[in-house]
Amino acid sequence: MSYIKQMFDTHPVTPSSDRAVAIECITACYSCAEACNACADACLGEKEVAHMIDCIRSCTDCSDVCLATARIISRFTRTDKRLAGAQLRACLEACEICAETCEQHGAKEEHCRICAEACRRCAKACAALLEE
Repeated sequence: MSYIKQMFDTHPVTPSSDRAVAIECITACYSCAEACNACADACLGEKEVAHMIDCIRSCTDCSDVCLATARIISRFTRTDKRLAGAQLRACLEACEICAETCEQHGAKEEHCRICAEACRRCAKACAALLEE
């Protein structure tokens, strides 16, 4: 059982969204942040690092946005739905940009392929929560 689920189960405020959808979004955001951080670091280790600058930037931006999104979505008490929605839309956009950038390198760099996959999962999870 994840800590996120345990916290949801014990929280005195019931979320307005489906718990499973919210948990998937938070989990996907944290996973994507980790993947993006690791991908940016791997890009820095590439021989032709100058060709990876856009990827590094997209990954670091996406990681930061994903972390902020996970934190905001984890809060149920007096949730500002406008802010949460704006953050989810920003995360979806950051993930799509990062996935597109990483996919340009994905055939040569396995870390970019993995990162793009994490970004696509996160974008999908954010979209699902926005639909709630």
